[in-house]
Parts: sequence; C-alpha cells; structure tokens
Amino acid sequence: MILLKKSNQIYLSCKDFSVSQERFDLFWNEEKDILITSPIPDISKLPKYYKSENYISHTDGKRNLFERAYQAVKSFMLQHKLKLIENCQPVNKTILDIGAGTGDFLAYLKKKDWQVKGVEPNPSARNLAEQKGITLHQDISELPTDDKFEVITLWHVLEHIPDLENFILQLKSRLTENGVLIIAVPNFKSYDARYYQNFWAAYDVPRHLWHFSQKGIKRLFAAHQFSIQKSKPLWFDAFYVSLLSEKYKSNSSNFIKPLFVGLMSNLKAISSKEYSSLIYFLKKDI
Repeated sequence: MILLKKSNQIYLSCKDFSVSQERFDLFWNEEKDILITSPIPDISKLPKYYKSENYISHTDGKRNLFERAYQAVKSFMLQHKLKLIENCQPVNKTILDIGAGTGDFLAYLKKKDWQVKGVEPNPSARNLAEQKGITLHQDISELPTDDKFEVITLWHVLEHIPDLENFILQLKSRLTENGVLIIAVPNFKSYDARYYQNFWAAYDVPRHLWHFSQKGIKRLFAAHQFSIQKSKPLWFDAFYVSLLSEKYKSNSSNFIKPLFVGLMSNLKAISSKEYSSLIYFLKKDI
C-alpha cells in the first residue's frame, strides 16, 4: 500500500543520467510536500536501474574524480556518523543500518564495540561487505522477530523504498522504546536543487522514488507517531551533488563552478536552513 498519492501537478521532468537515459516526471503531493517519481517502475524491474558501475554506493571504486571524492568523504563521514550516534547515548550500543552498501560503516562501528546488523538488497554490495567481516541481510524481514535496536540508521536510503508506509511500520517495530531513528535524505528545496533544476543529481530518478522537504519528513513521520528531535546538515553533499549535477548539465568535469554553487548553497542555508541534504533524528511519540 503506497501512502502518498500524486497530484496532477508536474513539478519537474527529469532524466536518468546514470543508467537508462529514460525520462521521468516528478509530481508534487501538496498534503505531504513530497515529490513522487512517475512512473514508479515495477518492483521486479527496479534492480536493473542499479546495474551500473556508476552506481557508486555499491562499489569501493576510485576510478575518477567523483569516485575519489565520494570515497574520501565516506572515510571522513565514518567518524562523523559515530559521533552523531554516540551523542544519542545508547546504553547497549545496538544498531541496525538499512541500505548498508559495502558495509564500511558497520565494520567501523564493530571495531568500536557496537553490536551491528545491517540490511542491503544489492548482492554485489553484500559480497563486498562480507569480505570486511560484515554479514548483511537482504531484507529487514529476515531479521529475528524479537530483534530491536537503540539506533536505526538510513543514510540516503528512504528515498529508494517502494512501500513507504509498510516500511515505516517495520522501522517502528524494530526500534526500542527510547530508540533513535536517524535518516539522511536530500532536500529538494535547497539552493543547489533550485539552481540545477532537472539536472540536480540528487533527484536520481528512478532510483529515488520520493523526494523530501523538511516539512515532508515531519508530516510523513508524524502520521506514524514519530517526532523530529533535531536535524543537522550534511555539508559535503552540496559540493558532491553540484559536481555531479554540473557534469550532467554541461558534460564538463570542471569543478570550479559546481564548487561555487555548493558553497553558495551552504552559505544560503545558514539562514534558510534549506541544506542540500539533512540528517533527521526521530523518536517514537510516547
């Protein structure tokens, strides 16, 4: 059952620059302030849109500027993410990472004495994680029914989930009473999104099925008795997304202009709070 219904209002038309070169429309759901990719591919056909060496989160590649930048930031973010979750003051240090990719985050936490579990649907990424000593489940439903976690993380994952309503219910059932749900997603109301429009790399259709605003996240989770405790920016996203967006727009690897756009996005967001991507910390209403 899909929670969101699309309106008749097309917000943008976008192209899948990474894999298929197909075009998709983004419809605006006014009630939730969320954009919906249309048509949403059939679930059985979704995997083909991830079958590309360019889909970076499923590899450890460093073949070009974008991959090297991604991997460098990923290494830095491991420490940053650890600080974020430790600030949530978990007692037993139990964590579930959904969309765990190649397992770097969980491998890092395991070395810090966390009890880790993860979910990753992509078999190639799971194999890479296995080589790092991390066994990932294909789906959240494979976890033991009594498994609950103090921290559940989704780093740029929520936008990929076909059935949001059912998925949020599953997250809720897996979170301890005082647990924290940490979700990072792009923000379509950021300056870099408005600047690049249909070339904005974070639309990433059709892999990204939903596109969120801050209001959208608040309304979506309020319907499931979650409240946002706080949010934090992902500063690097504005630069990385702008680099990729400029490549899509002008077929250029020139980095000066997109870095300027990324800088402007972050500077403008200091007052507007509309960062390129945001991390939300949510708790269940009690």
